[in-house]
Amino acid sequence: MWREISRFGQKLVHSGLTHAHFGNISVRAGDGFIITTSGSMLDEIDENLLVQLDQCAGDVCPDKKASSETIVHRLIYQQTPARAIMHAHSPYAVALSLLSKEDYLEPRGMESKSFLQRIPLVTGESGSEELAVNLAAALGVYPAAIARGHGTFAVGNALAEAYVGICSVEHACQVHYLCSAGVY
Repeated sequence: MWREISRFGQKLVHSGLTHAHFGNISVRAGDGFIITTSGSMLDEIDENLLVQLDQCAGDVCPDKKASSETIVHRLIYQQTPARAIMHAHSPYAVALSLLSKEDYLEPRGMESKSFLQRIPLVTGESGSEELAVNLAAALGVYPAAIARGHGTFAVGNALAEAYVGICSVEHACQVHYLCSAGVY
């Protein structure tokens, strides 16, 4: 499993969807989930940069090495059928979330529209219960959402599906930006 997580961590960084230390990845495993460690470089993940956790544990993470977003991942797994979660600090998504007053982004380009009808923009500080509650609610309906000022979270039945969500959101945000700027 670590090789698959590593492969998608590399894809996120190499495609410019996030910087090495910004983001996290998890997958369901048995009664719990495996998540990247706090501060791990997504393009250098190995078995030592992953932590296996109990899905039903309380808000306090028993392993301080786990991602600071563990509470968010745990609640998403508890409240949705997601099998994989990806979080990236994609630059256009972060910028749009800071500028937009809307609760949703409506994708303009056909590529993003084919994967996403609407993209929720939610609030909550990184690693907070508020963010966990808001993302779990949004990702129970939509495959991806943007945390204001923080980046995109996407879910799927597999990492590949979550990766498509991250790519689709960033593409939608880039198109939105270019259209808004009047660039041709």
